[in-house]
Amino acid sequence: MKPEEFQALCVPPECTLHAALARMNQVARGILLVLGPDGRLVRTLTDGDLRRALLGHLAETSPVSSLPAQPPVTVSEAATAAGVLALMDRHLIDHVPVLNAAGEPVDVIFRRELSQRIWLSSPHLGEEETAFVEDAFKTNWIAPLGPHVDGFERELAAHVGLGHAAAVSSGTAALHLGLLLLGVKPGDTVFCSSLTFVGSCNPILYCGAQPVFIDSEPQSWNMSPAALERAFDVARRAGRMPSCVVLVNLYGQSADMDALLPICERYGVPVLEDAAESLGAHYKGRSSGSFGKLAVYSFNGNKIITTSGGGMLVGNDAELIARARKLSTQAREPARHYEHTEVGFNYRMSNVLAGIGRGQLRVLEQRVQQRRRVFDIYREALADLPQVQWMPEPEGMRSTRWLTCFTLAGPDAALRADLVMKSLERHSIEARPVWKPMHLQPLFKGAAYFSHGPDDDVSARLFDAGVCLPSGSNLTDEQIGRVIDHLRRALILAEDRRAAA
Repeated sequence: MKPEEFQALCVPPECTLHAALARMNQVARGILLVLGPDGRLVRTLTDGDLRRALLGHLAETSPVSSLPAQPPVTVSEAATAAGVLALMDRHLIDHVPVLNAAGEPVDVIFRRELSQRIWLSSPHLGEEETAFVEDAFKTNWIAPLGPHVDGFERELAAHVGLGHAAAVSSGTAALHLGLLLLGVKPGDTVFCSSLTFVGSCNPILYCGAQPVFIDSEPQSWNMSPAALERAFDVARRAGRMPSCVVLVNLYGQSADMDALLPICERYGVPVLEDAAESLGAHYKGRSSGSFGKLAVYSFNGNKIITTSGGGMLVGNDAELIARARKLSTQAREPARHYEHTEVGFNYRMSNVLAGIGRGQLRVLEQRVQQRRRVFDIYREALADLPQVQWMPEPEGMRSTRWLTCFTLAGPDAALRADLVMKSLERHSIEARPVWKPMHLQPLFKGAAYFSHGPDDDVSARLFDAGVCLPSGSNLTDEQIGRVIDHLRRALILAEDRRAAA
């Protein structure tokens, strides 16, 4: 609801029944809010309330204050969509005002919205996938491995400009295999981006190694070259160099490879590129995921293309990828019987899911363009709100805008971001904070951390002030417009509250 639409719902107690009915027809929302002189909610008015009054022969010139008193059913700003829906069901109503601590209405929630949830990044399937899945069923290739797995590996590797790929059960599984292949052992240390999902660093623990977290830089939100340089310097002086650097490409955007890779090369430490969120992105003309010794992609349900669950380990070293395939199939030796000489894993992708992936890969560029369009619509619609600062896209980088993200500028940004996300959630619009940095997670309490600069913890600042908006390639213009309307109102209210504090 736009701010002006909300204001149109509000009438004073002295408003006549005739004027209230005219306003009701004008706003076409089925509800009006009667506000006292102090701005507090006195009661709600429905179309039925007004018509019953007129049918009871109450004069049209009578003020709405003459109607029988009826305490309004309301919720606080802390209400959730599920709680509001339960309240509506209990009272058999279709709209509920939201009151602030002073009893003033700041929002209205409508049942129709709650039944049409807008997700952050929902799966987007089309017609291309059907033929591949039907083929898997017709040929009875249902179990792991099969021609679609081979085809998906071959086609994805070619798409990103690499020689080889191994399709596995998840991006996390691909990271685990990648760490093992790069020689990470129990007791080792691994440098890893702090601003990321926990799946980027849990595999470090699987290997018995310890993560050392590296901050972000503000230009791309990805790993800070300055922090990485300091981490290497400390490791060199301590005689404890990392076995690997897990370099994350965040929210569909590549890290600054020209600045980061030479540092790793100078110290002779391989890079495992976590491109789980950035398939389809480019850095100076090259595909994200084509820079590390090995790289991983994720096809989880919320990713830019999905196999419902799955991942891919990619690289140019044929021997490494062949070994990944062996480890991912329980490390079985090439014998007629089941022979095993080392620990393996059940990490391979099924032929059915690979068929979905092949179909999705054919529309990857279309999905990228659709998500970039969503970002552009948001940015243009909110261009007049200076407190909204979008995730940058540095020159030479082409982000997929897997998620559209922004931070709020100014004091109390964390509080205002929280208010915005709660407001969107009340209207059944999913919005999330930017990833909570790993160095702030209880799981990694005590882990070493290198910030971007002295007293400059960029990733913590992004987490405090950051918001991720619905960004799916299957969002309709109507859904995007609904997000914008509620977001604009929430941002203005949050800013007004800050100014009044």
